[in-house]
Amino acid sequence: MRRLRRGPAVPDHVGSAVAGRLLATCRGADGIWVACTRDAWWAVAPDGSATSLPWERIHRADWDQETATLRVEPVAEYGAPVQAHSFTLEEPGALLDVLRERVTASVLVQRRVDLAQRRGFTLIGRRPPSGAGEVTWAYELDPGIDPDDPTVVAAAERALGEARESLGL
Repeated sequence: MRRLRRGPAVPDHVGSAVAGRLLATCRGADGIWVACTRDAWWAVAPDGSATSLPWERIHRADWDQETATLRVEPVAEYGAPVQAHSFTLEEPGALLDVLRERVTASVLVQRRVDLAQRRGFTLIGRRPPSGAGEVTWAYELDPGIDPDDPTVVAAAERALGEARESLGL
């Protein structure tokens, strides 16, 4: 067991599976451990297998207090459905604050583009919170917006070009 300043003692298989210094951890009701490091979010199963997402690849993380459920949505490719991860957490403690801070720190630019009747998309540019690495771009489409519609594609390309220019990329 390894003791942390911001979370419970973690079993050795968690510390071994996670790359980087643990900032916050929480045990899930099903034995899965959720952990935060400087560079990524991690989920470690009881058998030691691990899944991770760099902070800039997390689109959204939502906490439902009533059900004690954390839902983490990765950034999906343009127009692809989102495959979320859900965990019931026993006592999230500082994990939720670290998660929010790290995801927020990865956002460089966020631009809303309205197409018709207040529906459209949001363009989000992200980079690792460390500042090193490439900027990645994602689009959050409103319900009913067709990613294959030529008008939407043109607006998305135009928004991306303007955002890159504003960042000097």
